[in-house]
Amino acid sequence: MPSIPTPATIAHTVENLRPALVAFLQEAVRSPSLPNNEGPVQAIIAAKLESLELDVETITTRFAELAGHPAFDDDGFSPDSRVNVVGRWLGAGGDENGRSGRGSLLLNGHVDVVSPGDPALWRDDPWSGVVWDGRLYGRGSCDMKAGLTAGLFAIEALKNLGYHPAHDLLLSSVIGEESGGVGALTTIVHGVRADAVVVLEPTDGAICPVQAGALTFRLTVQGRASHGAMKSEGVSAIAQFLPIFQAIEALDRQRHHNYTNPIYPNPSNIAPISIGTIRGGEWHSTVPESVTVEGRCGVFPGESPAQVRALLARTVADAANTDPWLVAHPPRLEWFEGQFESCATPIDHPLLATLTAAHRQVHGSDPTIEGVPYGADLRLFVNHAGMPGVLYGPGDVRLAHAANESVGIEEVVDAVKVLAGMIVGWCG
Repeated sequence: MPSIPTPATIAHTVENLRPALVAFLQEAVRSPSLPNNEGPVQAIIAAKLESLELDVETITTRFAELAGHPAFDDDGFSPDSRVNVVGRWLGAGGDENGRSGRGSLLLNGHVDVVSPGDPALWRDDPWSGVVWDGRLYGRGSCDMKAGLTAGLFAIEALKNLGYHPAHDLLLSSVIGEESGGVGALTTIVHGVRADAVVVLEPTDGAICPVQAGALTFRLTVQGRASHGAMKSEGVSAIAQFLPIFQAIEALDRQRHHNYTNPIYPNPSNIAPISIGTIRGGEWHSTVPESVTVEGRCGVFPGESPAQVRALLARTVADAANTDPWLVAHPPRLEWFEGQFESCATPIDHPLLATLTAAHRQVHGSDPTIEGVPYGADLRLFVNHAGMPGVLYGPGDVRLAHAANESVGIEEVVDAVKVLAGMIVGWCG
């Protein structure tokens, strides 16, 4: 009978895999997986899963198959050419000693990345995968190819140790997370299920069972154009937007003042409302006739998206009703792209206890349990597939989406050790 891997044997095996792990993460980062261009990196993931002798399935995201689902958001990218990869390590159905663990497990991550922005702000090429002082740099290194790499190499370490799970272990690599989650939703609609899920987002080693939501919105405010020298003949859309912006900022402060959740480390940043873009005016010497802003409106755990949409719409309308021009020319509020619900897994769920024990074996102390203020694919698995889950992975989310994004190699190696121990404890 094969021996059960111990923390010591797992750690030794993972250390031997360190060079291969770094090389694989570099290869993944060097494949620029912007939306509609995730195919090459998904081929890398699929080849790795096949090398580990898992059953590998490629599932194409087709909007026509998702359109009737309540969680579907048309993200504006290809409706039928992006693929998701799922690897399955079929369980033995219980071990000889009757220790069957908790059940099956899904490790999930996304390969799509956001634009690197201005290359001049990067020390090296955004797709370099270069290693400096123990950190690997490049767009997607932290968010979240490091997490996917950790999941893949946890499987490889256990394979090298001759381990076989009592219950199924799955790994899914999906597209479209940054723009609404069509990839994860595709796998759910196609029946990918497990008794629990770990979404390998960069949590800096914290276990995060609660996720706020985020709704993407667009607000258009009309003015009346005139020559800048005849300012009094026009109505500046920028000036008309300012009181609306102030009302939105006041709403954000009020909402956080009225909400308490001890699992969040920063009580003033649980489900923020933030303006991300603003476009207005056509010419420097013309009074601007319109302003369009886009942003994200946070959803507190326990709130529904419908409640939040109604609240922001009422706030905009109330601000507009104080100005005669805006009464006659009401601002237009639209909701588009990512519409992330909030979700929560009870902190006393056995999944958290198993992951905590595995983390303790590697780090010598218990992990922090906290909620996150951002939207992620976790809510799709929890809310629409009935799967309890957490976010847990290497990397600091504050470095995601930023110039010179990076992840510590030691963080990734430690995450491999934790995940391998967690698989043994959960899958049996």
